[in-house]
Amino acid sequence: MEDASLQARLRAGRQLMEKARRIVAFTGAGISTESGLSDFRSPGGVWDRYRVVTYPEFVSSREARQEYWRMKSEFYQELLHARPNPAHRALARLEFTGRVERLITQNIDGLHQVAGSSDDLVIELHGTNRRATCIGCGRLWAIADIQARLEVEDYDPSCEKCGNPIKPATVSFGQAMPEEPTYLAFQAARRCDLILVVGSSLQVEPAASIPAVAHGSGAELIIINRTATPQDHKATLIFRETASEVLDILVEG
Repeated sequence: MEDASLQARLRAGRQLMEKARRIVAFTGAGISTESGLSDFRSPGGVWDRYRVVTYPEFVSSREARQEYWRMKSEFYQELLHARPNPAHRALARLEFTGRVERLITQNIDGLHQVAGSSDDLVIELHGTNRRATCIGCGRLWAIADIQARLEVEDYDPSCEKCGNPIKPATVSFGQAMPEEPTYLAFQAARRCDLILVVGSSLQVEPAASIPAVAHGSGAELIIINRTATPQDHKATLIFRETASEVLDILVEG
């Protein structure tokens, strides 16, 4: 696809937005790094400082659970201070046009809801760091309640009801994707006429297939990401600028 000036691409993007009647937004880590949150996979990110603890390890090893919770505690401190940026707020404003099918996110920070996007609209494919759950009975807690217990429980909290380990309500490596959110995300992809990919490298499956399914079902594809993705060749428009500077203009129209 031949590139054009930023202003020309913004004009083309606004035209696509104005024409679309069933919009899906698909967001990844790149939208939240603008709010000061770590990118797990980039150099210097969380996975450079901590090893990956798989779900089977978490279930079977107290030592692995302690390591996992230490990593999550560091991320929690970032989460406490993070605030939605203009890109999050732009997507929340877009909801009020009544043309947004779903806001599908790979992120676990909850910043879309903090920005004003409704829980009914947001699909958190990989769960959320704002809650914790018992892996046995499914009981839920606010993550702040579990953080308060960590120091006295040596980074291995357990459920008072059934005794099983408590884990952040996120999807870990080796853990099955949640069936209903995944189904709803692909359903929305098949229905939409425009999909906005914001801050995702489109490399983590099965989530990365969602824009491809939308495109294959006839939707226009706009990619806003600082680096190249495997699906760039399918995009009608590509922006390498930051999500905040692009979305704020596209949504304002």
